[in-house]
Amino acid sequence: MVLLKLAIHPGRKWTYAGLAHDLGLSPSQAYSALGRAERSSLFSGELRRPLLANLEEFLVHGVRYAFPPEIGGITRGVPTAGSHPVFLEELPSSPEENYVWPYAEGLQRGMSLSPLYKSAPQATNNDPLLYTALALVDALRLGRKREMDFARRKLKELVQGKGDWHDW
Repeated sequence: MVLLKLAIHPGRKWTYAGLAHDLGLSPSQAYSALGRAERSSLFSGELRRPLLANLEEFLVHGVRYAFPPEIGGITRGVPTAGSHPVFLEELPSSPEENYVWPYAEGLQRGMSLSPLYKSAPQATNNDPLLYTALALVDALRLGRKREMDFARRKLKELVQGKGDWHDW
């Protein structure tokens, strides 16, 4: 989640405290996350930015193994994966295929899907671009072919700064 935040907002000045505040983490958690990412060659501490080609490779090929989805019963929450608006124009889903991050203030019902990090629903309240990126990652985690193909394409555009994403 930390790397996605930095990748989709390139060039934006950041601090560990600012990242922590935006993502619902402690500064030490943000620092630790970037330390792990640097050891994994996903982040350059020297450049203070994600290594986009490596991050893209991890998201497309590894995230579903490192962060397997936990699916639960029907709950109230925030739409994610194929239920996020970015998918609905091209890939309409049926109501029984709705996935949500459990969140008491959420407005939709669907099958519970564990977010990448527990604070994701709150962290995306003020960052629609992060919300879209996390929903695309969730589609990769779920492993459904049609949604994965769409998510790969859109996530690549988003991370590389291509396309018109300001509306999200």
